[in-house]
Amino acid sequence: MALDVRTKRVYEPAEQSDGYRVLIDRLWPRGVSRERARLDEWARDLAPSSGLRKWFGHDPERFPEFRKRYREELRAHSDSLDELRERASHGPLTIVYGARDTEHNDAVVIAEMLRAP
Repeated sequence: MALDVRTKRVYEPAEQSDGYRVLIDRLWPRGVSRERARLDEWARDLAPSSGLRKWFGHDPERFPEFRKRYREELRAHSDSLDELRERASHGPLTIVYGARDTEHNDAVVIAEMLRAP
């Protein structure tokens, strides 16, 4: 059964169809109130380490290496990922993030990992 795991910028309006909304950024996104974000969870521990985030610098050319390093970091959080997989098995799960780049960010990597069998 394929899990319904989505990604969405925190700056986009929250919708009922998003299901369970979890922010995975370490820092709270600028200019967004908690009410507007409408999060069910803020999973800071799943965010990339500060060192990895700074090294990546949202440079698309570094994304393949970022993905590899970030997956390594996430191995230490397999219980949290399993909990998110369980939530996604019962309905939509939206990984919320603040980055401008919608294709090269931490949410994309987590969503790939959650969807993987």
